[in-house]
Amino acid sequence: MAKKVAISSIAVFIVWSLMDYVIHGIILNPTYLQTASLWRPMEEMIMWPIYLATAVTAVAFCAIYGWLVNPKSLTAGLALGTLFGAASGVSMGAGTWAMMPIPEFMAMVWTLGLLIEFITAGLVVGALIKD
Repeated sequence: MAKKVAISSIAVFIVWSLMDYVIHGIILNPTYLQTASLWRPMEEMIMWPIYLATAVTAVAFCAIYGWLVNPKSLTAGLALGTLFGAASGVSMGAGTWAMMPIPEFMAMVWTLGLLIEFITAGLVVGALIKD
């Protein structure tokens, strides 16, 4: 099982990194530029903690599915991804919007983006980790 969790973790990390590029680098880029006063300048951004957080979350998500979800199926992966995505998306999007002066559009994209990313992760683990 550890090998399947490791392979799934790598797959989820890659998928999430690509999706993050689309969400943050393309869709939200104009909004980030409009709210530049809230963020570090690009040349001061510290990227390794972002990649580390993505990797840790991918491993934890895949390990939870691999070791705690039974029976394993595409449907079970989809359910886990949907639940995690809803919880993570709402806390990130709505939670940040409630505390910081970010545009509603940004909060909605963060919310939906995380939901879609976790649903995708659920489909990945559901397809790669089987009994």
